[in-house]
Parts: sequence; structure tokens; C-alpha cells
Amino acid sequence: MERCLEFIYTRRSIRSYTGERISDEDLKKILKAAFQSPSAGNEQPWHFIVVKSKEMLEKLSNAHPYGKMLTNAGAAIVVCCDPKLSKYPNPMWIQDCSAATQNILLAARTLGIGSCWLGVYPIESRMKSLAKVLGVPEDIVVFSLVALGYPHSEDEFFEAPERFREDRVHFEKW
Repeated sequence: MERCLEFIYTRRSIRSYTGERISDEDLKKILKAAFQSPSAGNEQPWHFIVVKSKEMLEKLSNAHPYGKMLTNAGAAIVVCCDPKLSKYPNPMWIQDCSAATQNILLAARTLGIGSCWLGVYPIESRMKSLAKVLGVPEDIVVFSLVALGYPHSEDEFFEAPERFREDRVHFEKW
């Protein structure tokens, strides 16, 4: 179990990749982790678009203002939501898709794959731009984009700074 905590503590955004492709086997492991994410009422409102071709990764890099790292990525996963699957009047799918995105990041970390969460939702211009490139139906929400790639150095994973802030922890009440 301590190994799990090590992966959580050392996960960080990696933006520089070797360009090596991510294997289908590893992509499936990452996707399985995404599908294991918690969701409100177990509604599982997500869809995932896996992008592997260099041509499509280039298009995504141009469609997102901070997506330049995608040109050397080994793959990308786009997390989308089908709001029609939601059971609740409030959009709980936002938390659901956030949890799925986090599981993608952590699964990648355990496999020695670097990742970077590129924010999409709720920025309309990013949502529309990516939906156009990916042919996403109008009733589906593009939520997040995760770049995946092998870092130039495995050591990059272990440079994560200490982020624990005791002054932001409250017990029993504020």
C-alpha cells in the first residue's frame, strides 16, 4: 500500500516527452483505471476518446492553447461527458469526470508514463475547438484532455515538491 502513496505523492505534470508511442496494453490499463472511478449514484457519465496518431495529436495541440506538448506525446485521452446519463438535477458529472481524469493521471504514473491534465471544461472556446477536431456530438461535453508520454528521464517523476500544508488543515471546525 505504501507504493500507492508513493505514486500519488510523486505524480506531477510532465510536459516533455520522448515521442515513443504508448502501447495498446498500457492504454487499456489506464482506461480500466478511469472506468473504476467513483461517480455519483454510479451513473458513470463518461466517454473516452483515445488519440494515438501523430496527425491527430498535432491537431489537438493546435486546438488547445496550452497543448503544444501533444506534438511529442505518445497518446492522449479526452474525457467527455454525456449529461443525459446524469440522474441528478445538479451536475454531479463534473466531479465524476474529474475523478476519472485523476485516475488516468495516477494509472499513467504507476506505468512510468508522464501525463499532463489540460483543462477544457468550462471554457467554451476549448470545448468547441476540441469537439470540432474530434467530431464530438453536440450533446456531449468535452471535459478534459490528458497528454501521455514517456518522460526524457524517469527521474523527472521524483522531483515533485512537498505540498502538504498543515496551515490548511482544520479539525472539527474552521
